[in-house]
Amino acid sequence: MSKNRKNKSKKTGQKLSARQLRDEILKLFKRNPKKLLNPKQISRKLKIANNTDSVQDALEKLAEHKDIRPAGDYKFKLSQDASGGDRRDAKYYEGLVDMTRSGDAYIVCEGLENDVHISARFLHTAMNGDKVKIRVWTPPGRRKPEGEVEAVLERARDHFIGTLWRYPKHAVVTIDLVPPIDVEVDISGQPSASDEDRVVVRIDEWPESHRHNPKGTVTTVLGKAGSSDIEMKTILVNNGFDLEFPEDVMREAEYLPARISQEEISRRLDIRGVTTFTVDPEDAKDFDDALSIRDLENGEVEIGVHIADVTHYVKEGTPLDKEALSRSTSVYLVDRVLPMLPERLSNDLCSLRPNVDRLAFSAIFVFNKNMKIVNRWFGKTVIHSDQRFTYEQAQERLDGKGGAFAEEVQRLGKIARHLRKQRYKNGAINFETDEVKFRLDADGAPVEVYVKERKEAHMLIEDFMLLANREVASFISMKGRMEEIPYVYRIHDEPDPDKVMELSRFAREMGFDMNVSSPESIAREYNRLARETEKRPELKLLSPLAIRTMSKAAYSSENIGHYGLGFSHYTHFTSPIRRYSDVLAHRLLERNLGSENVYRTNKAYLEEQCKHISKKERNAITAERESIKYKQVEYIEKHIGEEFDGFISGIMDRGFFVELKGLIEGMVPFETLDEPFDVADSRLRMTGVYSKKEYKMGQQVRVRIARADLAKRQIEMEWVREEAVPANGGAKAGRSRSGRRKR
Repeated sequence: MSKNRKNKSKKTGQKLSARQLRDEILKLFKRNPKKLLNPKQISRKLKIANNTDSVQDALEKLAEHKDIRPAGDYKFKLSQDASGGDRRDAKYYEGLVDMTRSGDAYIVCEGLENDVHISARFLHTAMNGDKVKIRVWTPPGRRKPEGEVEAVLERARDHFIGTLWRYPKHAVVTIDLVPPIDVEVDISGQPSASDEDRVVVRIDEWPESHRHNPKGTVTTVLGKAGSSDIEMKTILVNNGFDLEFPEDVMREAEYLPARISQEEISRRLDIRGVTTFTVDPEDAKDFDDALSIRDLENGEVEIGVHIADVTHYVKEGTPLDKEALSRSTSVYLVDRVLPMLPERLSNDLCSLRPNVDRLAFSAIFVFNKNMKIVNRWFGKTVIHSDQRFTYEQAQERLDGKGGAFAEEVQRLGKIARHLRKQRYKNGAINFETDEVKFRLDADGAPVEVYVKERKEAHMLIEDFMLLANREVASFISMKGRMEEIPYVYRIHDEPDPDKVMELSRFAREMGFDMNVSSPESIAREYNRLARETEKRPELKLLSPLAIRTMSKAAYSSENIGHYGLGFSHYTHFTSPIRRYSDVLAHRLLERNLGSENVYRTNKAYLEEQCKHISKKERNAITAERESIKYKQVEYIEKHIGEEFDGFISGIMDRGFFVELKGLIEGMVPFETLDEPFDVADSRLRMTGVYSKKEYKMGQQVRVRIARADLAKRQIEMEWVREEAVPANGGAKAGRSRSGRRKR
């Protein structure tokens, strides 16, 4: 008998039990320690009756026990541990899942130069945004690492949007992912749920193997697909926000007392007699800040920044508090607000409404005649707002048109202008960008799109909020100068040098030279750009590019200052109704008021909270942008065939983008044009191959709306060119070329 025959399995031709199968597979790998084998190859070599699914299960179990390890392309290899090798060869990391459209993913890990690629097969149940533990290896002959998810440490979300499919004895919800996931659900408690309804499903049980379906519960039935309302809800859920508050949270909110006790008032500074008012958008319902002003006997003026005292109602560790941390922020879509707190708090108990007593956490400043701060005080107060102004009403007072409290508003405006001037003098950057707004009809459909006008009244409120945020952060930092007091800082790092150089080259192409030799000069140049756009509207295209050179502002317990504002210390203190960061800031500030009080929270845990809040803020920004894009496409649907003037806002190999007056952006595909175009390497200009006509970023063009795809949120335009393009025999129309093609 040959040596090879002796090594073959004695179980040849049999159907093995799960345990026997694992043993035989492991023996096979140990006989071939350097081979990569997939399920089909293993079945063929062992000559067993088990199907490939059984072999795959056995392989996954062996991989879980580190006997073998995945090696990509559905193949496995004997691990170093099982073959008696060095255990140090096994490398494990933690990171966040960043999924691609194909279903594969990259894991972003601290400490690794390259992101780790993981094929869809080795993600197991991990999904986009999840925090995972992974095993990493570098396949022979390759430089970039591959990996497999070992465990999901933290789920990014557990609620998803999907389509319900009812069957005689069961039901599933197909989640809109790549690849789609079927969730087994019990809909006995959802009698109104119909086949093909869009629903929100909560995943309650994840399977150990990716080949089994998770189990879940339908929490909300949205109805048939296609309506704007369902699309907005889909945007919220897909970005990780729950549409409803849990029952225990709503119950806690409803039982909170509305009456302010005399005992509570006695513990606070009572300033109900001081002139106080709010300034907010016309449609606002949650008023979380107010301003007060009064003259002091020595000729100085006292200005109070009063913030809703959310922490009086939201106690640490309660269901209400845990839910607020989980959400971390209110989300503002075009046609709705998803609040961080139940409406009982956000629109009632905490809202600084006019003509009612309210509890506040106040920052009070005394200014001398030269508008310099000579004193400051932080503490709990009880206030009474005398007037609720819209921004338009406050602006009328600033414009000298009179009205109630006109003198007080004008005096506040004067001090605000001084604060603003000082801020820009100290290096703050003017990040004024166009904000797109919509006028909606009764059904929520957009009937007008316009750029929000930013007036001095908006800046007045902003200036005093910035002042309070800066001074609170400075107070905590100074108090902890000998031994740090952990706190929530709003930080903003210096811009990325490579991105700044790219912007500078781009700006030069548009006739705007920039000095970017230092962080200080960059700030000055960005402000000069903001002023220049008033004269040259096409330069507005540079503003979003300038913002992209910047690091993302975030929350952190490590203070590095705020580059964009020019502040060495900055926090968020002024919006606790809609930001959990401010709730944390209030709690930590209160515990450190008074010369004898010093409170130091666990900094590591605080940093975890900061990272979570920053992540939820990014999710909210994404949701807001998606809702704007949806409404833009919904609006332009009614204008198919109409012509508009716009600026070239981007150039790529497939075509160029056109922005219509800062409101709506669409694409003109090269394939729709009557000649091909060469695109410069810089992507800042393009040249007609036959006409030799050159077009640059920022150049004005006229376009016609060709198509609007709501599902993809894409707008296609046609270029309306006045000049005729010379004919060229034998040319193939509709072909585009890149400037990087081989010549």
